[in-house]
Amino acid sequence: MQLFMEQPWIHKAKTDSVFILLPPFLVLAVVVLFQDWLAGIQEDYSFYTWLFLIVFIDVAHVYSTLFKTYFNPKTFEQQKRLFLGLPLLCLLIGIVLFSFGSKVFWSVLAYVAVFHFIRQQYGFMRLYSRKEPRTQLNRSIDSLVIYAATGYPMLYWFLSSPRKFNWFMEDEFFRFENQTVLKILGVCYFLIMLFYVIRTVILSVRQKFFNVPKNAIIAGTALSWYFGIVYFNNDLIFTLLNVVSHGIPYMALIYLKEIESEPSRNYGVFTYLKRFQGVVIFVLILTVIAFFEEYLWEILVWNEHFSINAADFSNWHVLLVPLLTVPQFTHYLLDGFIWKSK
Repeated sequence: MQLFMEQPWIHKAKTDSVFILLPPFLVLAVVVLFQDWLAGIQEDYSFYTWLFLIVFIDVAHVYSTLFKTYFNPKTFEQQKRLFLGLPLLCLLIGIVLFSFGSKVFWSVLAYVAVFHFIRQQYGFMRLYSRKEPRTQLNRSIDSLVIYAATGYPMLYWFLSSPRKFNWFMEDEFFRFENQTVLKILGVCYFLIMLFYVIRTVILSVRQKFFNVPKNAIIAGTALSWYFGIVYFNNDLIFTLLNVVSHGIPYMALIYLKEIESEPSRNYGVFTYLKRFQGVVIFVLILTVIAFFEEYLWEILVWNEHFSINAADFSNWHVLLVPLLTVPQFTHYLLDGFIWKSK
């Protein structure tokens, strides 16, 4: 069986494995082995978990899109209307939504975010199955399993008793508690997973080939979503599995495809990133921008970790909140365009 030959790596076996495939498995191992330790971290070091997970991974990964779009003169020129028009559209939509109340605004954004997270896993699965026979049956079964792996945990969230975590804010999703429907969905979910495993084993034996990265993506997705949302009911565990499994692979994909694999690019910021410590500069740029954005959120909206004494911007939230959300909202929507040809 050709376990390590002719695999459809995006970059190389080592880099793909460490930065794209490993994160959900590594985080889940930490969660299982160190649950009590994580509980203490959640209680005593909330600022640092926020800084590392939300700012340096979740927010930073949003800005990594810049290296595939706005920082790339050739790509920017080709899709200038989209890149300039979409942020303005996101701002206008945001203002309209916020005019109906902050709950409406954050609820809509939460649903868009969930769709984006699901589609990212679908996209990785497609990238890693690009060398397989492109039959309709193969595509349909792959789609079924990746959407089951992500869809069932979200339906569980909507239909179960209240969870101890949120995507953005409390009561952001429509919920209808129904244990009967949950049991039916659970049976369907496990049957789909079992069917996929059995089919994959049979095909691997027949074809004498096992697609390591595609099946690792599917397994990692299923494990991180199930344990992060269904099995554990813990805010830090959900954030760890959600943010790390999503943000790090995305940043790695941007760096490996747009910088590391493009030696001909010698313009702008790419010139510096091609030097010996390019990845360090890449990460530093993202973390600085992410921290600056979150600092603005803190002093203008949240006032949880940082604040300006005697400053009240609440009357401006109808403009400030949609404006500060533009990078995030644009990232969610733009991602549906920039990877289509890949």
